[in-house]
Amino acid sequence: MLLAGILLKMGGYGLIRMNAELLPEAHAKLAPILIVLGVVNIIYAALTSFAQRNLKRKIAYSSISHMGFVVIGFASFTDLGMSGAVLQMVSHGLIGASLFFLVGATYDRTHTLMLDEMGGVGQQMPKIFSMFTVCSMASLALPGMSGFVAELMIFVGFANSDAFSLPFRVIVVILAAIGVILTPVYLLSMLREIFYGPKNEELESHQRLIDAEPREIFVIACLLIPIIGIGFYPKVLTQVYDAKTMQLTERLRGVIPALVQADRREAIAIEAAKPAPVLR
Repeated sequence: MLLAGILLKMGGYGLIRMNAELLPEAHAKLAPILIVLGVVNIIYAALTSFAQRNLKRKIAYSSISHMGFVVIGFASFTDLGMSGAVLQMVSHGLIGASLFFLVGATYDRTHTLMLDEMGGVGQQMPKIFSMFTVCSMASLALPGMSGFVAELMIFVGFANSDAFSLPFRVIVVILAAIGVILTPVYLLSMLREIFYGPKNEELESHQRLIDAEPREIFVIACLLIPIIGIGFYPKVLTQVYDAKTMQLTERLRGVIPALVQADRREAIAIEAAKPAPVLR
């Protein structure tokens, strides 16, 4: 929970404070590389999560995949994209923490993290099944939850950015959308393998599959309330940091014309330095 909810966000904080704020020229120049790395991060981590048979590793790679949207939002040079990236960091911190908490609660009852050893435990643990389903829906960006708002802001912000060419934006949006499609594939298959399907008689005979306790329900409720609240009214959070992100975006956009002029001067200097052709 601490890793997904707090420590994983230190990379995003570093991109804002160190990369964008202290080194705006370098950030503006390397933004296309950041976007490509973000797209690779989304698709590669989603495919890796789909291949995992360990429940904790599956959720961990899912968290890494979602952080790729944060990188794209930071490099979009738009107020909406930057705001969506910060919102995605907060949203994913809540969603990732809730999923890891439920993984721990499931492990306490089954004493295994291997999906092959689970199956059909939904009838014995209906409350955990319900909470796992709701948190998984939040992770796959179901409308009405914080993940949907954050990813939509990043998509729209990057698609409307005038800092990149139209073909580049179209390719990036299509590839990132593939990552969005892969997310429900591995999350829904995970739910199916844990709670549906044939029961593992050996698991039921050796383990006491009790349902969620009030303490666990309270923890998940404390995480789901802000997830749903932000999904329906994201301004409650975005108004806290919008002034800062807009100021940072304006500073980054102001660097772009200077970089373009510098590149032009460099190209002219290189062209002028070429030796004149010899006439015969």
